[in-house]
Amino acid sequence: MFIGEYKHTIDDKGRLAIPMKFRGDLAKGAVVTRGLDASLFLYPKEEWDKLAQKLASLPLGQSNSRAFARLMLAGAMDAVLDKQGRLVLPEYLRDYAGLQKQVVVAGLYNRLELWDESHWQSYKSAMELEVGDIAEKLGELGV
Repeated sequence: MFIGEYKHTIDDKGRLAIPMKFRGDLAKGAVVTRGLDASLFLYPKEEWDKLAQKLASLPLGQSNSRAFARLMLAGAMDAVLDKQGRLVLPEYLRDYAGLQKQVVVAGLYNRLELWDESHWQSYKSAMELEVGDIAEKLGELGV
């Protein structure tokens, strides 16, 4: 289970250190892909396989289904942690998420999200202002 918020730095080779507490969950393999809200999603291989199967089963006749599957699947790549617990983020994914030097690694139960620190702060501030409305809407859904 991934929870928490951690700040790390991308080095000149595009490597990002993953927090120590998450490395064991990613040791059997991981996949990084384009995420939502200008972030990247990093899944343990097992979780990625579940999601990829769902995406592959979306109806091909619906353009939104095709578009979302393309975003997630075509942008994905296997991620292997080195001995120092770092993974290389390819330039196309860093560009997509606007990742500069400082990155926030946010744990969201079954995945990690990778955010440029300034984007994360802006997003988080905006959501904190709306948390009451969000909670009310989720309450209507039984959460």
